[in-house]
Amino acid sequence: MVDGPFGKLRRAFVSDALFDGRRLRALTVVDAFTREALAIDVDQGIKGEQVVEAITRISSIRGAPRTIRVDNGPEFISKALDRWAYENGVTLDFSRPGKPTDNAFVESFNGRLRDECLNTHWFLSLEDARAKIEAWRRDYNESRPHTSLGWLTPVEYAAAAARIAAE
Repeated sequence: MVDGPFGKLRRAFVSDALFDGRRLRALTVVDAFTREALAIDVDQGIKGEQVVEAITRISSIRGAPRTIRVDNGPEFISKALDRWAYENGVTLDFSRPGKPTDNAFVESFNGRLRDECLNTHWFLSLEDARAKIEAWRRDYNESRPHTSLGWLTPVEYAAAAARIAAE
């Protein structure tokens, strides 16, 4: 379990479609402290097991978070995620139904993703969608200073926080 600043993740889904109308879903994972978009996993449908795979992948690099804020979607109330959280000492913090303000930061992030990426691209395939969304995620993390982070990018802020935590 992480005791440092990287203790809270926010997760949600964004839906869109490929050029031919096939459904596309994106699982967004954002660190509430650093404002980093840690992952945006794209598929036609995402199940609880895939949510666990994404969390496990991120946790192997950054350590498990203390808390994960999620909505009440079936992917987040799955036995797979509940078991993973229990085994890793992670609290699942469910937002109240019909209260998007409970998860305001990730909702704002998802709005930016929609406005700046999903609404501006045609996705020809899942691979095309994954590549374009990943390019947007990297730009968001590496090239965009945030006023809430003292005009640092999320990557710069995370690096500074890690240096301070290591001292």
